[in-house]
Parts: sequence; structure tokens; C-alpha cells
Amino acid sequence: MPALLEPTPAPLHELKPYKSLSNDELSARIEAVRRDFGPKLMILGHHYQQDEVIAHSDLRGDSYQLSQMAAGSKDCRVIVFCGVHFMAETADILANRPEKLAERNGERVTVVLPDMAAGCSMADMAAIDQVEAAWQDLGEVIDTSDLTPVTYINSAASLKAFCGRHGGIVCTSSNAKAVLEWSFKRTKRVFFFPDQHLGRNTALKMGITNDQMPVFDPYEPELGGHTEEAIKNSRVILWKGHCSVHQMFQAAHVHLFRQRYPGIKILVHPECPQEVNDLADISGSTSKIIQTVEAAPPGTKWAIGTELHLVNRLKHEHPEQEIHFLSPVVCMCATMYRIDLAHLCWSLENLAAGRPVNIIEVNPQIATQSLLALERMLEVK
Repeated sequence: MPALLEPTPAPLHELKPYKSLSNDELSARIEAVRRDFGPKLMILGHHYQQDEVIAHSDLRGDSYQLSQMAAGSKDCRVIVFCGVHFMAETADILANRPEKLAERNGERVTVVLPDMAAGCSMADMAAIDQVEAAWQDLGEVIDTSDLTPVTYINSAASLKAFCGRHGGIVCTSSNAKAVLEWSFKRTKRVFFFPDQHLGRNTALKMGITNDQMPVFDPYEPELGGHTEEAIKNSRVILWKGHCSVHQMFQAAHVHLFRQRYPGIKILVHPECPQEVNDLADISGSTSKIIQTVEAAPPGTKWAIGTELHLVNRLKHEHPEQEIHFLSPVVCMCATMYRIDLAHLCWSLENLAAGRPVNIIEVNPQIATQSLLALERMLEVK
């Protein structure tokens, strides 16, 4: 079994030669490393990943679900996360939280992201300095002790830590409603970031109206582009951020599919704009989308508004149903797509050689504060 060594200054295997290898050769070399490491290695594959990468994943799922499952493993000592940067951060926070370190006598789980360029455009739309500045600006108009910050799991660890420091909480697309309810029991208002659409669509179903949900634009010089009155009348202050994939879906696409395919059902993610969510038959998290298709009877027709790789995988796995991608325009998670077999093989073989690359290790203080917000989320029923 390969030794798990600290990074050394020794020359690393270069990525470039891996790009010229065939998928079959890359797959064989990936599996060789997996066999050598055995249960000490866990490869996590997010639902939006390419099929070639998913084929080598020990676990497949949503970002938080994957991190939880990997952190719960007693044998795992290395996580290779085929996802994006914030997902690997969450895996590091959960796998190396104090009680887990104690169980392993202080031994850390190493978390690797095969390509450091695999980021998230939504997460990047809310930088910590912008959020801190917005919080200060809001504090000049309203009492921030009566404002709960809520960050979507799709955010940097620094934003989760911000919520931890300010009595806030993390949410997923599955539990956003429960998290908002938890927040409103404690404070009059919620500051929701970075995805405006998830915040808006969730709050609308709770009876909060659009005029009570100003969208804070960090590039506007005064109060995110709003008057003091608008902020004072708010219930949910949304951040001007979005998912570049789900933003692409339009109401016109829904009308088009209903016209072309009578009886078709529209199934979308709540990161889609309000006008799409309002027209959909079902709106739900990635897990809910998958479960809905799995439970549907043969012959059901779907137009699904979420990432292309996932829709195509559902189409392949459920030939008994008629499944369409809810857009005439191809829209996939381009940053997730950066992780391919070449990057996966390169990172694994460096790991096996005792020269791990692309290690994700969250600053201990940030990790502690982030964990506070994550633990509050786990307490929400």
C-alpha cells in the first residue's frame, strides 16, 4: 500500500504527458492506484461530473452528501474530490473536524482536488470582503443583530465561517425552506447568499413577496443599489449571484416543450430563475430530481432543467421514460468539466508516489467557524 507522505519538493509528475493517453490507458492506471490504496482512498464524483470520471467514483452524489459520507468512513485517509473547490473545502472541514481527528489519533484525511481550476462561478460571485462590506453597510440602516446570514453550501469556506461568526447557518437546496424557517424564529430578516434564485424561490413559497426581497449588488456604491426604506422593509436580502448553468433556462423553453410534447412534465432545480420555477411541475434539489425520475412510471415524459451531464445520465439510465434537456442551448458546468481522466490519473499517481498535489486544507480558524454554521444546519429538522 502506498505511504501517505507529506508533500516534498521532489519533481512532480507533469500533467502534460497524461493528456496524450487514451481513456482506456488512463482508466487502467486509475484502477491500479485504487487497488493499491484499497479502502484508504475514496474518490468522490459529483452528479454533474463526466461519465468517464463517475465510472471510477466510490461515491456519487450532491456535494454535501458526498462530504458527509466520506467523513463517516473509518478507513478513509485520502479523499479525491471530483467536484469543485468549495466541495473539497467542505470535505476537509467535515473529515478533519475535532471528533474525527480524535478517532484517528490526530491523523488528518488528505483532500485532493484533481484540478485547482475547478471552481464555481456562483461561489466566486460573493467574495468574503464584499460580504463583510455589505454587512457593515446594512448595519448603518438596520440592526444586524436581528439579521441572520444564510449561505448556500455552494460557497467558499470563508463565507461559511462568516455565518458561523454571526450566528448564521448554511443551507442546501434540499433544506433551504427549513433553514429559512429556523432563521425567522430567531431574527426578523435573512441575508441570503450567494444564489439569489434559490433564496427567492424558497421565500416565495413561504409567502414572502418580491418587494420584500431586495437584491444586494456589491458593485453598487450605496446599499447594494437600494434605498434605506427598501432595506428597512425587507424580509430577505438576496445577493446578486447565480448559477451560470441554471440561469440559462428560460420561460420560453418551458412553453416550447409543452407545445412540442403534450403531457410532458417540467422538472427543474430551484437555482433556475423564478419565471421558470413558477411554470415547472416540480422544482427540487439534484437528489429530488433523480428520485422523482426513478419513481416515475414508464412512459413518463420529462423536460429537465439542470446540468447537462446529469440529464444525459438520467436519460441513459431510464430508457423506459422520455427525457429531454430543458434548453435548445447546451449548458453544462464548465468548471466541473475541467476534471477529466487525465487530471484524475495525474493526481492519483502523484499521491501514490508520495508527492500529493492540489491538497485542499482549510485554515483551522476558518474551518472551526464554518463548522459552527454547518452544525446548525444539521440541527434543523
